[in-house]
Amino acid sequence: QLLELRGGSLESGGSLRLSCLASDDTVRRYGMAWFRHAPGKVRGGVAASNNDNSRTYAESVKGRFTITPDNAKKTLYLQMDSLKPEDTARYYCAAQPGWCPYPLIERDYNSWGQGTQVTVSS
Repeated sequence: QLLELRGGSLESGGSLRLSCLASDDTVRRYGMAWFRHAPGKVRGGVAASNNDNSRTYAESVKGRFTITPDNAKKTLYLQMDSLKPEDTARYYCAAQPGWCPYPLIERDYNSWGQGTQVTVSS
């Protein structure tokens, strides 16, 4: 079970850190990722941490977002800096067993949180 925390509303240029708390050792064993769904758009991958500890980022967030798994705390973080209005979306964390060849594609993810809203105003 995954639970996203720490969404919110803030102004453009600000920072926010999302947390995804797992009920077991999912963070340690699984590949995990953050996805987002904005109104009128298809849900898409933002950042992923594969089970080989490699990281993958969407082009739109490279250099601004950082995904970090914390195995001891069973928590996956997404640090978001230099936020823009186009980052406004509902953010979801997801997990999938094994190594994922396309970590920003949701097809292989079989465990999802309920999502948390992030709203960035200009």
